[in-house]
Amino acid sequence: MLLRTLTLLPLLATVLLVSPPHVAQAEPPEGFVSLFNGKDLTGWKGLVGNPKSRAEMSPEELATAQEKADDEMRAHWSVVDGELVFDGKGQSLCTAKDYGDFEMYVDWKILEGGDSGIYLRGTPQVQIWDTEYKDYERHGAHKGSGSLWNNKDNPRFPLVKADNPVGEWNTFYIKMVGDKVTIKLNDQLVVDNTVLENFWERDKPLYSTGQIELQNHGNTLWFRNLYIRELD
Repeated sequence: MLLRTLTLLPLLATVLLVSPPHVAQAEPPEGFVSLFNGKDLTGWKGLVGNPKSRAEMSPEELATAQEKADDEMRAHWSVVDGELVFDGKGQSLCTAKDYGDFEMYVDWKILEGGDSGIYLRGTPQVQIWDTEYKDYERHGAHKGSGSLWNNKDNPRFPLVKADNPVGEWNTFYIKMVGDKVTIKLNDQLVVDNTVLENFWERDKPLYSTGQIELQNHGNTLWFRNLYIRELD
């Protein structure tokens, strides 16, 4: 038995050396930077209103509202084992920086009945939800996540359903140029260069820049491996 154990030790050492790193903190793809450091909420802020209402605030009003929103953010968003975790209360999480044209990756995970989304330039939204949840079927959830949910005049639902089962991780690749969005979910194309409409001001073009938001609908959520590359 001792001889067999000693024989296996080099093999075990080799396995440990070649095992992949913890996926919650993988390295960014070439040319991308991390939006989330895996340790704390640096680079993120709480949600204040929407692009239209924020533009109507004075600098003093916005600063006061942002301070309150940041306190609420820290009460409900946390970092656990290198992952962003939302406890199901409070408001969405927003990047402190605004973005124009970009490519990004984000991993996400939900529980049964989960409902979330990714706001692009502060505009809703790339839809995330439990595609098997009966109460959501009337809204088209069975067609899959990744839809541009608030579109009216342009395609709204994904090309294919590419979700992993609830409780498992999923990965979005999102590319935004001008008002056009392309999305892959788990390496499958679900949105193909489609216009994202301005939900807040339907009579106006989409905002040229804005924050990225992790939306909540009162569910426990997980996000990790958020990477972005700004495009000229």
